[in-house]
Amino acid sequence: MIFRLFQLLTLFFLLPNFLFANTQFFQEGLSLFNNKKFNEAKFKFEQDLIFNPKSEMSYLYLSKIFNNLKKKDLEEQNLNTVILLNPNNEEALYNLAKLKLTDSDYNKSKELNERLAKLCNKFCNKSKTLKIEIENLLKK
Repeated sequence: MIFRLFQLLTLFFLLPNFLFANTQFFQEGLSLFNNKKFNEAKFKFEQDLIFNPKSEMSYLYLSKIFNNLKKKDLEEQNLNTVILLNPNNEEALYNLAKLKLTDSDYNKSKELNERLAKLCNKFCNKSKTLKIEIENLLKK
């Protein structure tokens, strides 16, 4: 009985620290990212994913880091994970459509942009611009 009470009290005191550390990694990563310290930010977002493997925002920022580091495969992998976790993430759909466009995969870019246009909340203008860009490239 006393041991069980001790376990509950320990959990009560440690849980808030664990939850705080959880959000702290993402916030630290975001701050480092905004200061263009990409390697340090990458490490913090990866730490966040250890505690929260479904953190779509950590995957999204990792994709942005890999974009800056010119690592397309890792950028694409992280964007696909964001879309797997949240198929309605407009920024991930837009960034993946742009990435596919630079890889000359016009059909996939068009498909992703059509999905984005259906959701269209924050990225409406970017989606329209991308549509024109894709159509012009398809004509060539």
